Order: sequence, then structure tokens, then C-alpha cells
Amino acid sequence: MNFERIKEKLNILADAAKYDVSCSSSGSKRTNTNKGLGDSSGMGICHSYTEDGRCVSLLKILLTNHCIFDCAYCVTRKSNDVQRAAFKIQEVVDLTINFYRRNYIEGLFLSSGIFKSPDHTMERLIAVAKKLREEENFNGYIHLKSIPGCSDELMYEAGLYADRLSVNIEVPTVSGLKLLAPDKKHEDFTKPMLKVKNELLRYKNERKLIKSTPKYAPAGQSTQMIIGATGESDKDIMYSATHYYKNYNMKRVYYSGYVPVAEDSRLPSMDTQVPMLRENRLYQTDWLLRFYGFAVNEIINDEHPNLAMDVDPKLSWALRNMKHFPVDVNKADKRMLARIPGIGMRSVHKVIHARKFRKLNWEHLKKIGVALNRAKYFIVCDSRDWERKDLDVGKIKGMILQNSSGKFRKQHSTQLALFAN
Repeated sequence: MNFERIKEKLNILADAAKYDVSCSSSGSKRTNTNKGLGDSSGMGICHSYTEDGRCVSLLKILLTNHCIFDCAYCVTRKSNDVQRAAFKIQEVVDLTINFYRRNYIEGLFLSSGIFKSPDHTMERLIAVAKKLREEENFNGYIHLKSIPGCSDELMYEAGLYADRLSVNIEVPTVSGLKLLAPDKKHEDFTKPMLKVKNELLRYKNERKLIKSTPKYAPAGQSTQMIIGATGESDKDIMYSATHYYKNYNMKRVYYSGYVPVAEDSRLPSMDTQVPMLRENRLYQTDWLLRFYGFAVNEIINDEHPNLAMDVDPKLSWALRNMKHFPVDVNKADKRMLARIPGIGMRSVHKVIHARKFRKLNWEHLKKIGVALNRAKYFIVCDSRDWERKDLDVGKIKGMILQNSSGKFRKQHSTQLALFAN
């Protein structure tokens, strides 16, 4: 292996891959067998944290940044004047194994620009994963980016070697895709998604009858949307995300703020960048929809098409729906407890368990972990005092903001360096 040449390729193709955020290993449990290399325990990967606080990472690269398409928002677009490079299949395999043995990574996230054709590109991505599994006996996490427009046969084969597959929808709406990527069709994205969904359902059913059925993408599939490249509202984005969760059984939808990569009249100016706070609010909304029992139109709708930036979506909903409050924490059901600002799902379960033995007061709730600086305006408990008193919505909001200790701080996303400077 020519180290200097490989290092040069790695610098180019790892940097190009940083714009893709749709990587996570949650859901995969590929155990190490036959004295193989690596183990995917399902705890998370790619700058995620395990329950005991460990940071886990992966080799995140493109197979190549050559591309036949000219999508306005993409750094690898064919008209963009950037340095190009391409890995050979064996080079990616060797890099993955060498970095794993040195404890730099715990898995691989492999994407690619589209060269020659979608099928040709997908075949090369699969070849990397196949070599790792069958020749290197690698049991670590592999996430393959599925290429829009590739065949169903290749999508099936990819799922036999990858833990997770992802097809990035890229732009939240069909009209936005037509504007910024006129060479691509919406069905080029949805067809592979549907194939993965159907194969996952087939695997689940066959597994019940035949235990030896080969695993198929055990961590499911995900997608990513670029936020802010076109004029979609937060409502457009979250309704689109809800569609993909419902119709394609997505494990995750990722929201990636637009980063200017080239001048183009169809795009925002080069000095425009989507605030990380907007990304944060979209992820908070996504969490409420998936785990807290909210419907998307409760949080965001025609009357409120964009999320509030000064307060989180749950608090925003509560302030708009004071008719539901105060909630008696000693009587309310799980669904209503989960809608109280300052009470997370873990605290909801603790409240339900604890009130079986006693009526809960402010001190009990504090010990359970309820954030009373928020919750106290929306609940009553086994106490004569009710903190809301006669305060109106504006005063409640002001007091919560004034007393809030968890302020959002802008952070810059970074990638770990693979070589020391």
C-alpha cells in the first residue's frame, strides 16, 4: 500500500463525507463468531455515546467523490472545482481493518459519489462490505449508503452484508428536488427504500419459521434531509419526515443544516448557514413524535408552520394549550404525563411506579428527577401550593426562560483526525 497516496485520498474523501450525518449503529447486534474481528453491540456508532459514557466512532469516507450528477447543494457535484479521488475496493478494506486493529474505529460508514451508473457504484460498495465479512471475518458495524436508482437485486445483496442501509432523500420536498437536482427523480430515492422495507418484513416473517435465515440489515434503514437549501418551512420538513417513518419504516430521519459549498443562483448566498438551533428544534420535534405520543399536527401546523427558536417544541405546545393544565401527577395517565414540560419519559415511568406506594409531593418529584423549574407551572401534586397561581402564558414563559440553566450553545461539528499532524 502506497501510504502517502492513500493518505492523500483519505484526506480528500473523509472531508467530503463529513456533510452526510445519517449514520448510527443503534439497533444492530452482530456478535463476534468463529474468532472473527470486531463486534457490533448495537450501542451506537459515529460520534455517539454509550450508556457508560464512551465515545464510539467509525471510518466515514466516500468510495469516490467523482459524480455524474450536478446537484446544486452537493460538494461533489460534477461542476464543482474540487480535487477528485477514488479508492480501490481493497484499499477501503485494508484501511478499515488497519484502523480497527489500531483501535481508531469500531466500524465503517461508506458512501460514494455516483460514477458511471447507480448500479456500478452500488456494486463496488457491496464488494467492500462482502470482502470485509467473508474474507476478513469482520463482525463490526457496517453502514452502506444506498445509491438512488440502483436495482432491487443490489439493494437485497447490500442488506446481507450491511448492518444499516440509508438512502438520503436529500431535499424534503419533490419541488425542491426538481429545483436543485433536476437530473434525479423522486422515485429513484423511494424505490430502494421500499425494497429495504419489504425485505426487512420478509426477513422478520421467515425468521419465525427458519432460524437460519440470513440477517438482513439488522439496524434497518435511515435517511437524511438537507435543511435550508430551499424555502421549506419546518412544517414541510416534519410532515415529510413523518411520511418516511410511516411508509418506509425508517429507524431515523436525520436533519442536516445546509452548508454553502458553491455559488448558485438557486441556493442561499455563500454567507448563509442554517443555525444549529434550527436543527436542534427539528430533532426535538422528531423525538416527541417517536417517543412521546405527539401527532405532528399538534406541534406544527398551518397556524404555526415554523418551530419556536426561544423555547423547545414541547414547552411551546404546552403554552399554546394551557386548557389541558394543570395536570395532577397522582392521577394523570402516561400520555398526559409525557406532555408536561420538564418531565422526560424516564421520569414518567418513575412517577407511575412511585405513586403506587404514596401520593407524590414536590419533594418526591424533585428526587425522581422532574425539572421543577419548568414542570411546576403545569402540575399539581400532594401539596397545597400550586406554582402557576394566576400567571398568564407570557409570564410563565418569561419565568421559565429566566430560570433555565440549560441554554443552547452553538457548537461546531468536527471529525476526528485519522492522522496526527
